[in-house]
Amino acid sequence: MLYHDRIEIDPAVCNGKPVIRGTRILVTSILSQLAAGESFDAVRKGFPGLADDDIKAAVQFAKESIEATGITGLRD
Repeated sequence: MLYHDRIEIDPAVCNGKPVIRGTRILVTSILSQLAAGESFDAVRKGFPGLADDDIKAAVQFAKESIEATGITGLRD
């Protein structure tokens, strides 16, 4: 699955922050809930109309964004 079909960045929507295409659901909102231990089911309940593939796209977008930054050597 490619996240490009599900994630959009538009300066006119949420100040250009990444969102699920056609919504105002921020990728960071999804990631925050997952990081807090929420299940896909719980995330979907909070955002009616959100699909598992939308959640997976948010995670893939975050992964590829981090890889693109070239961050290395993180310490505790």
